[in-house]
Parts: sequence; structure tokens; C-alpha cells
Amino acid sequence: MSLIASFMNLAGPDLIVILLIVLVLFGAKKLPELARGMGQAVKEFQKAKDEFNDELHKAGKSETETAKSEVKPAQSTVPRGESQPVNSDGKADQA
Repeated sequence: MSLIASFMNLAGPDLIVILLIVLVLFGAKKLPELARGMGQAVKEFQKAKDEFNDELHKAGKSETETAKSEVKPAQSTVPRGESQPVNSDGKADQA
């Protein structure tokens, strides 16, 4: 119940009034059944959320691995010759 209270930003007296209204509406015999149902619903929601997150992470990992396997090293199109001395302006000396 504190999760609901923090979600809706309810203070102590407000929460007590809401619980009393629920008690009057459903009766004391139905409250444990309602709480159990709410607990199961929260567990199912958490389970679905975790499964969704796992699927997202698996999809992200498989896409990264596929992208890495497709990347090939760069091929040089300029033939490498002997190294030439470099001027102070960054250009190679022409002989």
C-alpha cells in the first residue's frame, strides 16, 4: 500500500481515510482477498516488465554483435612507399 501512497503523494491521514472507505465498501472479509489480488497483479506486472527489458537487452546485444561482425578493416587505396621527410607545414618534401 505504501507504493500506492508514494505514487499518489498521499499523507498519513489521507491514506487512513481511503482505507476506511475501502473497508466500508468491501467489508473485512473481502480485504485479504483484494490485497492478495493486488499483490498478484503487481507481481505479474513486474514479471512482464522484466521480460520486456530482457528482450530489449538481447535485441541490442545481437544487433551490436551483427554490426561488429560486418565491420571490415579499412583498405588503403594509396600504395605505401618509402617514408618521405615532412616539412614544418605538414607536407612531404618533393625531391
